[in-house]
Amino acid sequence: MSLLSIFASAILPVVGVAAIGFLLGRHEGIEADGLTTVTVYVLAPALVVHSLTTSELAGGTILQVVLAVFGFTAAMLFVAELVGRLSGHSEPLLGAFVLVTVFPNTGNYGIPLADFAFGETGRSVAVLVTALQGVLLYTLGIYVAARGGDSNPLSDMRRVFGVPLVYAVVVALAARWLGVVPPESSTLMTTLELLGNASIPVMLLILGIQLSTVDGTDTLRPVGTASGLRLLLAPVVATGVVLLAGFANPTVARVVVLLLATPTGVTTLILVGAFSRETDGVAPGEFTSATVLVTTVASVLTVTLLVAALQSGQVV
Repeated sequence: MSLLSIFASAILPVVGVAAIGFLLGRHEGIEADGLTTVTVYVLAPALVVHSLTTSELAGGTILQVVLAVFGFTAAMLFVAELVGRLSGHSEPLLGAFVLVTVFPNTGNYGIPLADFAFGETGRSVAVLVTALQGVLLYTLGIYVAARGGDSNPLSDMRRVFGVPLVYAVVVALAARWLGVVPPESSTLMTTLELLGNASIPVMLLILGIQLSTVDGTDTLRPVGTASGLRLLLAPVVATGVVLLAGFANPTVARVVVLLLATPTGVTTLILVGAFSRETDGVAPGEFTSATVLVTTVASVLTVTLLVAALQSGQVV
């Protein structure tokens, strides 16, 4: 497939729907809070349960995905800390630098992207990776964001127990293990599929609305470094981790690489806003928002090239 056809089939749908959300947020003043609540508590859990219970992913493959995600996070955390400290950053900017470098947008960007690029397998892997990222964000992510602030990061980590995706994964895997998954034609599974399918465009609309509120006018110097690490180094690290994990299914391996190479997650903005602080003119929130915007826009090029390389088998 040519780059143009890959862009049209896998990237343009993501960009197009997100652009509609951006215009709604910028010109109509629509806020994402209501849609986010519906997605977090209804649509996304339904997507997770339906995708994982009907997925053909074997238990060994799921374990490999878990190991790859955790291995990638550990490697990127080490690199981000090292580069941040060598660049002379200190808390709280260092914490924000680490967050935007380590955590990709596997949810409202990655799930639709994987679905368009790799179909049902892409969606199943994406919802699992997103659930794992949720656990990491509300444990490790909170700790990194809060270590330069005034709150106790260890106590704030309890928020992970309020992430519905975690429970959705547990329910889905338990149902598979116990052999009690209802037939796909049943009312329950049909309802879950309907809700899950609705989550894809809604996630993209939320992404666009959230980006419409981002102030990208700040030209803080660390933004370029963090963006380079997120979009250029992350795919290399992800590829190495996936090869070490030894995936038997190359499609699953490619989806994991693609997801971990997505732009900076919008959730990092929430964590920095809630747990970090401004000191001596340093504004971690402005740096984070600028990085989210820059990586999201630049990813149109980097992700198109990566999808082409993955689909052709040149990577993994």
